[in-house]
Amino acid sequence: MARWDLLTSNEIEAMIADGRDLAVLPVGATEQHGPHLACGCDTISAETLAQLACERANVLALPALAYGCSLGHTEKWTGTFSLHPGTMIDVIVELGRWAVANGITKLLFLSGHGTNDAPLKSAILQLRYEFPEARFATMGLWDISPRVGQLYFRDGADIHANRGETSVLLHLRPEMVRMEESFDVADVTPGTHFSYAMPATTPTGVVGSPSESTEEDGAMMVETIVSDLAAWLETALAEDWPTLPEGPKA
Repeated sequence: MARWDLLTSNEIEAMIADGRDLAVLPVGATEQHGPHLACGCDTISAETLAQLACERANVLALPALAYGCSLGHTEKWTGTFSLHPGTMIDVIVELGRWAVANGITKLLFLSGHGTNDAPLKSAILQLRYEFPEARFATMGLWDISPRVGQLYFRDGADIHANRGETSVLLHLRPEMVRMEESFDVADVTPGTHFSYAMPATTPTGVVGSPSESTEEDGAMMVETIVSDLAAWLETALAEDWPTLPEGPKA
């Protein structure tokens, strides 16, 4: 069992003492995902995929953070809650401090939402400074491996509630999907120079081709994601500190 919230204090302590001192903190969002996907898409996807991969790699999966940096969705569509970037940095740093206090020396923040990236990277800068004996990393679900990235971005570069996200939930949590409400919206951002909030890029809150989603596609994606994430975790757990070259002799 890998889920921190289903283990006792003694069981967690035993895993860490046995060298399983790597944990994954899924970081999601609560935000609109168009008319066809539930607002917990990013949280449920990141948490469930993290749990499956952690079970396979025998490392610890922390409960997900269900709120992220979703300011780009604005108040145009009902369903969104957002942390300010500075607030999110503070929350992540606090959670990182507690992870280290529990004996975790390697911590991965696994994000299910794109604009969590900047606050997570900023928080890691602070954590790395405070805890030089520990190591921290962050990645989005789509960053796990090149082949996972290709699956997520089949229908656009600036995607949201698209084929990939929809297919994953059709497999993991079909009750969160309303396929009869799916509506495709092409990505209009290629060639642009600036970053735009969602109301400037989509009339529905969706970017991509969710109508192409299937449960079978989701099953294939989930296995690919879990397999590649588990492999990443196994190699990360065994990773040693870099070997420094010799400096100039006095």
